[in-house]
Amino acid sequence: MTRHLVVGAGLIGRPVAETLVARGDEVALATRSGTALDGARALTLDASDPVAFAAAATGAQTIFLCTNPPYPEWASQWPPVFSAAIEAAKASGASLVVMGNLYPYGVPSGPMTEHSPERTTEKKGLIRKAGWDAVRAAHERGEIRAVEVRASDYFGPGATGTAHLGEDFFGALRESKTARIVGGADILHSWSYLPDIAATLVAAADHEGEWGRVWHVPSGQPLTRREIARQVDAVYGSHGRVSSYPQWMLRSLGWFSPMMREIHASSYQFVTPFVIDSAETERELGVTATPWDEALRTTAESYRA
Repeated sequence: MTRHLVVGAGLIGRPVAETLVARGDEVALATRSGTALDGARALTLDASDPVAFAAAATGAQTIFLCTNPPYPEWASQWPPVFSAAIEAAKASGASLVVMGNLYPYGVPSGPMTEHSPERTTEKKGLIRKAGWDAVRAAHERGEIRAVEVRASDYFGPGATGTAHLGEDFFGALRESKTARIVGGADILHSWSYLPDIAATLVAAADHEGEWGRVWHVPSGQPLTRREIARQVDAVYGSHGRVSSYPQWMLRSLGWFSPMMREIHASSYQFVTPFVIDSAETERELGVTATPWDEALRTTAESYRA
């Protein structure tokens, strides 16, 4: 039986683990709190501890790195996690599949492909770029086998917190109120559906072709949030609207809130078209985006309760 270690049980790690369990694989789900999942073995793990990480990965064919610290803690938490994951992959012989994002590309000049230059100058983008650089270097030295799967901003059932298309966005529209957003309401943006992210991670792990590279989650056609709001209103029968936070307000709030400081720092993604191209991934991995209408309706319905 194929064995996997999934690190992180959030909106991405949990469905990855569920997908693997459903097809009959043996899964260990590792979190700081030992999160339980039917059909999986729960492990308590500090992912920054290389010895504990390596022990957890013993016997695994694949490590799925799906954890994600809060924005203000990226600088302190991500480097040791990447280092520990590399050491665990080396010690166990497991392939390493990293859940990533588009931050390393920086401000785009067009659609971002799997081979776009990584030109970020923003702190969080540099942290994620450095992590993948370290993973890829270990792969190129022949020490591990690794890939990174990159998604745009996610949406889907259960998305809360700082998700730009999350519970706050849908909740305001459902009540015919104003959904407050970061960036422009009429800026094209790609949106990655949570089930499609999980499917791409699993497909990347199963792939027998090229490793040591980046894959992009299929995300359909980019849409503005004003257009999405109209579509959500049609689902709810509501009359909501969207309104942007002024950039000066985000910058000012950053003086008092570390989280808002980081949101403002990456708000460039919402003031210029931010579009992901996944044609190569779709062709090579055989994954496709869930039809937009289906994904949006499923997500909107999940917030009715």
